[in-house]
Amino acid sequence: MPVLLVEKLTPQITVITLNRPERRNSLTIELLNDLISAVKTASDQPNERVIILRGAGAAFCTGLDLKEAADQRKAHATAEMVAKTLITLAEAHVVTIAAVHGAAVAGGAGIMSACDFVVAAEKTKIGYPEVRRGLVAGLVMTFLRRQIGERNLRELVLGGELIDAARAKEIGLVNRVVSPDELMNEAQKFANSVLQGAPNAIAQTKRLVEELWSSSVKQDVERALKHHMQARESHEAREGIAAFNEKRKPNWAG
Repeated sequence: MPVLLVEKLTPQITVITLNRPERRNSLTIELLNDLISAVKTASDQPNERVIILRGAGAAFCTGLDLKEAADQRKAHATAEMVAKTLITLAEAHVVTIAAVHGAAVAGGAGIMSACDFVVAAEKTKIGYPEVRRGLVAGLVMTFLRRQIGERNLRELVLGGELIDAARAKEIGLVNRVVSPDELMNEAQKFANSVLQGAPNAIAQTKRLVEELWSSSVKQDVERALKHHMQARESHEAREGIAAFNEKRKPNWAG
């Protein structure tokens, strides 16, 4: 079964579906590689205007597949692939819409945050619990600092608690909250709004939004990757990931 599904909703709108429902669409090297390729392919099409990103099954995406992440030999590869995915989404010429439901956690919430527009189903849980696994949510902080205030950022990345969709909208992490049945309709509604704009004007507007920051997304992600890797290679990360996989509390004192 393919880990990613790509379909044309209209000649101008592509829907990309994360397709590992049995693992709550957790991120593997294979999935990330396919996602990067799909976004680049769609973005390079002359008539393409919008990408809608969603997840199959019960959740949008629950972050790194911690079974794969437990393999230290793959630590650099997975971290670099997450960074590349976030940069690819952020630099896409087309407008990207995340349609999230169930849960968008850690790297999954990062992918959501890298999109231009987010519509979330009611009761969706969103958060960045990396510190509870001995990790640092460095890569996603690149986007959080652009989207929410510092107090809210500190609450999310230091406390590591999940928040609901309503709270996410309140702090600016989500644009719309709708019933699960209306999720794709709302995503399509915004996509149709985008199609009313001139293609080059929208692409230029996206570039300007990026240029107004003192540093680019790519620069920030590359800087954050260093901190992420320092944590990934630590004893705390090995213990936190092992504790998650073994369904026990981590022993930080060990």
